[in-house]
Amino acid sequence: MLEEFKDIIGGLEQRIRLYKTKLQDLQRKRERVEGEIKTTQRYLELAETLCRVEVEKSKSAQQSLPSGDAERERRAMEGDPSQAILLERTKYAGLSVPQAAFVLLKETGGALHAKAIYACLEGGGVRIRGKTPVTSIATSLSRDGRFRKVAPNTYQLVEEAGESVPLDNNLLA
Repeated sequence: MLEEFKDIIGGLEQRIRLYKTKLQDLQRKRERVEGEIKTTQRYLELAETLCRVEVEKSKSAQQSLPSGDAERERRAMEGDPSQAILLERTKYAGLSVPQAAFVLLKETGGALHAKAIYACLEGGGVRIRGKTPVTSIATSLSRDGRFRKVAPNTYQLVEEAGESVPLDNNLLA
């Protein structure tokens, strides 16, 4: 009988050690994930700030008079702030990644890194599925003749580089 209790106690002690080890491993993983979350939040804030700055630069650089959609957007920005926020959040909704990136790069008038493009597109209503959305954007833009890679993961419109842009009939629809 005493031998059985010793076996039971030994088994329980072994199980306790196992649970303590597992708990320590999980706590280390949690610390690592929390660090990744903080880093990702910082990158997101930087990308959103960069996107806002680039959009503001493009708006101030526009020299032509507003017409059509641009006029409605200008009125929304001047009027109801909730309407302006809604307009910004749905700006690229329903567009494919290359179509939305084309519009974004046309507005900014320069090259943007894929991370900044992702932040702007996501904020504008484009949902990119997949584990690596920045890589998906880079791949998509690399395959599209309207974009030119000017640095690692940095793209600009071909027409802004002084080359002709192939016409995409899907954008006209």
